[in-house]
Amino acid sequence: MDFSGAYTPDHLLFLLNGFYVTLKVAFISIILSFIIGGVIGTLRFANITVVSTILAVVVETIRNLPLLLIIFFTYFALPEVGIKLGITASAIAALTVFESAMLSEIIRSGLQSIDKGQIEAARSSGLTYIQTLMTIIMPQALRRMVPPIVSQFISLLKDTSLAVVIALPELTHNAQVINGQKGSYLIPIFLLVALMYFTVNYCLSLAARRLEARET
Repeated sequence: MDFSGAYTPDHLLFLLNGFYVTLKVAFISIILSFIIGGVIGTLRFANITVVSTILAVVVETIRNLPLLLIIFFTYFALPEVGIKLGITASAIAALTVFESAMLSEIIRSGLQSIDKGQIEAARSSGLTYIQTLMTIIMPQALRRMVPPIVSQFISLLKDTSLAVVIALPELTHNAQVINGQKGSYLIPIFLLVALMYFTVNYCLSLAARRLEARET
């Protein structure tokens, strides 16, 4: 184990550049998947017959596919039909598609967990369905959704490492490049990588706990 050789300034900077790519891809994917998943989950909760059925088929299909397969599809298969994405865009697209399906189910389940009597009471008081959803149901449901949503975000951050298969220059990819220079770098480099992932994910977990405690 060569810690001094592994932790040179150039190697550390290379890892930080990879970590920046990891965080950037994760952040963009989180924002997009939360928006798309929120829309899909809400539409499914609204139970519009044809729309809900189509969305249910799409969501269940995506949820039962390996993320790695979706990454391969976005980078290698889409160009065959005229849609060519760069490495970063392919990774973001694949993660967004996969996480949107996961989040939509969390959001739909959260909305369904609210007592239907509240919907009936709100409607009988003169509120429209949209007003009832936005002012009565959604605020309560979001409080219940916080832990699983943050857990899904943590999974997304870790899943960015799967994009190493398309050579996305993220943290794991850059760690492998450094490790390839000398076998004795393996343990020091991957210990540092593990610490970097752990630090961010642990901070997310703490933030989720505090938010959950504040809302209760």
